[in-house]
Amino acid sequence: MKRIYKILIGCFIFFILVLLGSLFFVQSKTYQPLSEALNETESTNQYTVEESQDAIIFKPLNEQQSTSVLFYQGGLVEEKSYSSIAAKLAAKGYPVYLVKHALNLAVTDANKAKTIITDEEIQNFVIGGHSLGGVMASRFANEGYSESLKGVFLLASYPDEKGRLDKLPISVLSLIGSNDGVVDEEAFELGKNHLPATTLFYTIEGGNHAGFGDYGDQEGDLPATISSEQQQEQTVDQLVKWLRNIDENE
Repeated sequence: MKRIYKILIGCFIFFILVLLGSLFFVQSKTYQPLSEALNETESTNQYTVEESQDAIIFKPLNEQQSTSVLFYQGGLVEEKSYSSIAAKLAAKGYPVYLVKHALNLAVTDANKAKTIITDEEIQNFVIGGHSLGGVMASRFANEGYSESLKGVFLLASYPDEKGRLDKLPISVLSLIGSNDGVVDEEAFELGKNHLPATTLFYTIEGGNHAGFGDYGDQEGDLPATISSEQQQEQTVDQLVKWLRNIDENE
C-alpha cells in the first residue's frame, strides 16, 4: 500500500513539474507589448482606459459611436500589444475591448466575447482579430451569430471551416501586409471560400505580420518597408471607413 502511495505521489509531482515547465515555456515564447503600446494604455481627454478581468477597455469620452469593437489577440501576443490601434479607434468614437485569453491564446476560449457582451451590455458590435485571433473571432461569429453582430474584421487572418462567414448577413473586412511572412498563404487563399462575396480586401503595401501590433519582430516574418505606426494608421483608416459604412446602413 505504501509503495502504491509513493508511486501516486511521484506521478503527481511529475505532472506538476511538467505543467509548470509547459507554462514557463509558453510564457517565454509570448510576445510582450513595447513601450509604444504601453504608452497608449493611459486615459486621455478623448477616452478612458479601464482593465477588467476579461478585457482592456477603451471608452470614448466625447461622441460615442453605436458600434463597439471586440478584438482577439494574435497567438502568444499579449493583448496590450494592440493598444495603439484601440486608442486610435477610441479617439474616433468607437468603444474597443481588447479581449484577454488564457496563455494569450484565443483558441483557449473562442467564445470569450460572449461574457464581455453580456457584462458590458453591448448592443451592436463587430468582432475580429489578428492572426490566430481572427480565426477564433470567425468561429465565434459562426457559432454565436445574433443580430447584434454587424461584422467581422481579419488582420493577417482568415476563417477556417468552423468559422465560415459566407452564409451570415454581415460585413467582412480583410487586411494583410504585402510583406507578411507568417500567414499561411495557401490557407489564406482557401479561407476566401469561407467569406461572403461582398468581403472587402485591402493590402497594406510594405506592411508585415507583426506590424498590426507593437510587440517587436516576429519569428518567420519578413522585414517591413513601412513603420508599425504607418501600418496601424492605415489599418485604423480602413477600419473606420468600414465601421462608418456599417453605421450608415443601420
